[in-house]
Amino acid sequence: MVAKIVVVTSGKGGVGKTTSSAAIGTGFALRGLKTVIIDFDVGLRNLDLVMNCERRVVYDLINVINEEATLSQALIKDKRTDGLYILPASQTRDKDALTVEGVQRVLDELSGVFDIIVCDSPAGIEKGALTAMYFADEAIIVTNPEVSSVRDSDRILGILQSKTKRAAEGREPVKEHLLITRYSPERVKKGEMLSIQDIEEILAVPLLGVIPESKSVLKASNQGLPVILDSVSVAGQAYGDAVDRFLGQEVEHRFINPSRMAIFKRMFGGE
Repeated sequence: MVAKIVVVTSGKGGVGKTTSSAAIGTGFALRGLKTVIIDFDVGLRNLDLVMNCERRVVYDLINVINEEATLSQALIKDKRTDGLYILPASQTRDKDALTVEGVQRVLDELSGVFDIIVCDSPAGIEKGALTAMYFADEAIIVTNPEVSSVRDSDRILGILQSKTKRAAEGREPVKEHLLITRYSPERVKKGEMLSIQDIEEILAVPLLGVIPESKSVLKASNQGLPVILDSVSVAGQAYGDAVDRFLGQEVEHRFINPSRMAIFKRMFGGE
């Protein structure tokens, strides 16, 4: 068995990358795929907070790379979702501790056990981000509907097409997916945000999902709950739809125009 390696990435920070990694990784596991989410944000480490397992972190990715711990010692089994594991980043090390050879060794070992490996990349193009992207088979590019976020995402697309292992070996390129977060149809209508069409025109990447602006995302993060588990919220449902599309199902895009959003909020009482 060879696992599929999926990187969740963006050019700009604060667009919802870790929230998306947690939600999408949980969604894969809910659909029966044995899944591990790796936090590549060495020095910061937020995935364990979003997944509510920060108190269970003893060993981390860098410990495994440096052979100070085994993978079985470092992997944290999610308590809520069967078949879901987290490999946390180190808060105390420098990003230079990430080596391509070390990461390759970890991914090879994980690949024999898991169906999908989700790499939660740091923002931008520093070493942690480049390493997280390097081994990807598929990439989910997370962007907000604003010019600076979309422009930075375009730069990330250039790196995915030129600086990954697939590119270096002349193989089939990394398959790209676009995930738009914090989308508000009302604000788009007022001209305060880029439209989905604007973003698609600039980036020219197939649209995986549109996650509406929703208070439930912040609430879930603060509770250490992947928002996809909040099946009443529009954001939770939108992430569920995105996971199904990634796995090959044809699912209509919901929550992308003002009228349908308004009806949904009236039916389900808000966010």
